[in-house]
Amino acid sequence: MTQSHADRPLLGILLMLGFCVLIPFSDALAKLLGGVFPLLQLIIIRFVAQAGLLLPLALARGAVIFPSARVVRLALVRTLLQIGGISLMFSALRFLPLADAVAIAFVMPFIMLILGRYILHEEVGPRRLAACAVGFVGTMMVVQPSFAAVGWPALLPLAVAVIFAFFMLVTRQIAKEIDPIALQGLGGILGLPILVPLLLLPELGGTPPLIGWTPPPDAGALWLLVALGITGTLGHLLMTWSLRFAPSATLAPMQYLEIPVAAVVGLAIFGEFPNGLALIGIAVTIASGLYIVVRERNLSRAAARVATPAPPAG
Repeated sequence: MTQSHADRPLLGILLMLGFCVLIPFSDALAKLLGGVFPLLQLIIIRFVAQAGLLLPLALARGAVIFPSARVVRLALVRTLLQIGGISLMFSALRFLPLADAVAIAFVMPFIMLILGRYILHEEVGPRRLAACAVGFVGTMMVVQPSFAAVGWPALLPLAVAVIFAFFMLVTRQIAKEIDPIALQGLGGILGLPILVPLLLLPELGGTPPLIGWTPPPDAGALWLLVALGITGTLGHLLMTWSLRFAPSATLAPMQYLEIPVAAVVGLAIFGEFPNGLALIGIAVTIASGLYIVVRERNLSRAAARVATPAPPAG
């Protein structure tokens, strides 16, 4: 089911906002569970949820799962990028506070702007670039990451940023050629044949190991694993959907809203309380995101007025 959708920036921004709310909760679950379960097990659960929840839904909607060889090839690249990005982020969360890991990864919007301009030839105006820069300043005020303090794990979120910048650009290439639910379901069924055979490898790493499978010790842990799969799946579905309706360069500044959400989640679950400077940074970040929403709404209205033909004189 190949569809063609005109860009609708405000809808894309709202969908990206949903992504920015859900993913910090998913990361918090990964941080909690990462001390009990092997890394590979958590990643497999994410992909089982993707395939198990979204593939039946896509089929029920009449979506085509394999619309073309080109889409499947790019979906495989997208899946490999997703596996790499999730693996590195979950690894970073074993070492870093939630908000720190998210903040360090927020060099990604700048990478997105550069790639969007020079690879996809998307228009990146000075106001959007300025809003992105202001959002980055706010991010640095929320959490002041110290590479000297955390050591080499601080590099992991930087790698995540690069990987997910390419992930989002690949998604943008195929998002209008395949139903978004079908795309996520396809990612699940492409990822599992890559991940499951890795369970045959010997255990690697510390406690818990990176590779292995640990049965849930109680019902609470089981439900947390289920929640990890659901929140991650729904969050990335919203991100995929957002790219159907807005260019990646438009959505890049909106992702800064993930920072204040991560700060709130970190406070609620891990007792990480932002200091005064960080609270100011949250305000700056939100203001930057709201500026983008208002600007895109005004541009959409102006474009609609231009596109509406004048009534014939009579």
